[in-house]
Amino acid sequence: MERPRGLLGLGGRLPDSCARLVLGAGLVCALLSPLPAKAQLFGGQGGAGQDAASQTAADPNATFFDKAMAWFNPNAAKNQPAVADATPYALTIDVTGDSAAKSAVTDASNLERLKTNAPSGAAGLVRRALADRERIIAALYAEGYYAGRIDITVAGVPADTVAAFDRVEAARKAGDVPVVVKVDTGPQFQFGTVRLVDPAGRPLMDGPSLKAMRLEAGQPAKATLITSAERTITTTLRNAGHPFARVASKDVVADHANRRVDVTYYVDPGRPATFGPFTVSGTKTIKPEFILSRVDIYPGEPYSPERLDALRKRLTAYEIIGSVRFREADRLNAQGQLPIEILVSERELHYVGFGAKYSSTDGSSANAFWGHRNLWGGGETLRLDAQVSWYSEGSDAVPNADPFGYRLAASFSKPGIWTANDDLVAEAAVLREVTDAYVREGVTFTGGVRHRFNEDWSGQVGVDLEQSTVQDYFGTTDPFIAGIPVSLTGDTTDNPLDATKGYKFTATVEPFVAFGDSGAGPVMLKASLSAYHAFDEDKRWILAGRVSAGSLIGPELLDVPAQRRFYVGGGGTVRGIDYQKASPQTPNGIVIGGLSYFTASTEMRIKITDTIGVVPFFDMGAAFASEVPDFSAMYYSAGIGLRYYTAVGPVRLDFAVPLNPPDGSSKYGVYLSLGQAF
Repeated sequence: MERPRGLLGLGGRLPDSCARLVLGAGLVCALLSPLPAKAQLFGGQGGAGQDAASQTAADPNATFFDKAMAWFNPNAAKNQPAVADATPYALTIDVTGDSAAKSAVTDASNLERLKTNAPSGAAGLVRRALADRERIIAALYAEGYYAGRIDITVAGVPADTVAAFDRVEAARKAGDVPVVVKVDTGPQFQFGTVRLVDPAGRPLMDGPSLKAMRLEAGQPAKATLITSAERTITTTLRNAGHPFARVASKDVVADHANRRVDVTYYVDPGRPATFGPFTVSGTKTIKPEFILSRVDIYPGEPYSPERLDALRKRLTAYEIIGSVRFREADRLNAQGQLPIEILVSERELHYVGFGAKYSSTDGSSANAFWGHRNLWGGGETLRLDAQVSWYSEGSDAVPNADPFGYRLAASFSKPGIWTANDDLVAEAAVLREVTDAYVREGVTFTGGVRHRFNEDWSGQVGVDLEQSTVQDYFGTTDPFIAGIPVSLTGDTTDNPLDATKGYKFTATVEPFVAFGDSGAGPVMLKASLSAYHAFDEDKRWILAGRVSAGSLIGPELLDVPAQRRFYVGGGGTVRGIDYQKASPQTPNGIVIGGLSYFTASTEMRIKITDTIGVVPFFDMGAAFASEVPDFSAMYYSAGIGLRYYTAVGPVRLDFAVPLNPPDGSSKYGVYLSLGQAF
């Protein structure tokens, strides 16, 4: 019988190992596995993903569909080093049909990707051409084209003919060997009937919707969606309490007459389960009972991967814990419970580091630190910091003051002082601070108990003590400050230095029992909200915004210690305006600070490459002499930033220009630091 010029065949020929099927008016070829009478186009074991192409090709149980998807994996092809017997070639790729598929075909082609690395001899070129067939098939399937046609010729003959070797040898003597890839995509297929059944063929209970799997009727029948839906199925069932859920097999049938693809998933949900006992392994310096005391999942609770993810997040928040993995038992115990082993990887006990910050408006600083992550085996931490700063402009309020500043601090935390969710935190510091508005030398102490309500929200109650000597425009004072701060914090972001989604919220209420010349009674209120939204899956376009406000209620402005008044201006509030300059001033231009403030910022963080990004931004804000912001004199600035993304976090370089600078302020500001502005 004459071999027809087959769909997705190479040079019109079907390999001898193919089984042929008529599906409507079409013909398909499935390699390596015979096809049952019901016209199974693809099949195989279900799973969350595919192995690399080389591993899949070596698997004797892999079907054509598995191999095609593996070849479509962009990591499967790597540039090869130059060889001595190089055979350069000139490549032409001609795609007809749906032009939208051309880039997919080109991206999948090893002939295109490796054309600068010539293969070895005629055999190397022919092998590369033959390998392109499966890669292009995978690319077409991935976009929903199941009736395509591929012809690949080398030196004018089909690449799968014996004559190809001699023709390549002859052609290479005259220069680059011509290689032509012709692809007719054919029509794009759509999803038809999609069913989820158990191994007995009964409709599956607790399965995901077609919308959740992205397999709704009438949508393009992309093969990548068919495979990714398996993960959605198993994830949905695991979240419903079935830890051993798996896709046992699938039937994918292409109906060429109607240009549709019908899919049937055979799903084994496994037995429903509850959590069993937890055990701990991998600890070195941390006590296993420390881990177990923080497991808030009890035997008999319904199994839930979300609960495990929340536990992992909670445990890795402790500095000593580097990573947490859960090893689930391969069977339920006699009570129908699933035992789970917590595998802990610890970080190094000690660490050292340093940092630096430059600003043309705020002054520059450098700091070094040393830390211990697990003092006594219960996750206790100690960190020592030493910072030096240089306010090169000098203080306007104290013009003869030395611009040199410093800060020596020790911070300590002890987890679980009452319950696993209650931590003791404390910090003591000796410092000298130089700003436009004041120069301060003193000792501070803050401490309190932090309680975690859930994974995102926590509250803290503590004490705030300070004894300082402060010089400002009005003279020298020695204020003693004692407050009782109560704060609420929420954080749903994905990265503390480079958030791409979620929000951060902080709010503090601090009544003072001693507040310098104001005495007892004043209350400080302040709050800040930041939000982040990525517009694309690759998180290359991120909109970030922040709004903050605060107020001191009760005292007169000049009765408030200078270091506790509110100031706006500089890299942390309104970039481009000198540090503290967007604040109330004396008639001769000396900054004195305010009783309230308001600031807002917005940025569009755009990644140009994986390591380089640009950030246009707009800031606004001011401090006010009144207890409540009256917005009588707002300041605005705009600018552009450059980001260099590292494994630690982005390096930030911002250039800002004030749109209505206050008198005496600079005309621009430059800021360099690690991490985003907010």
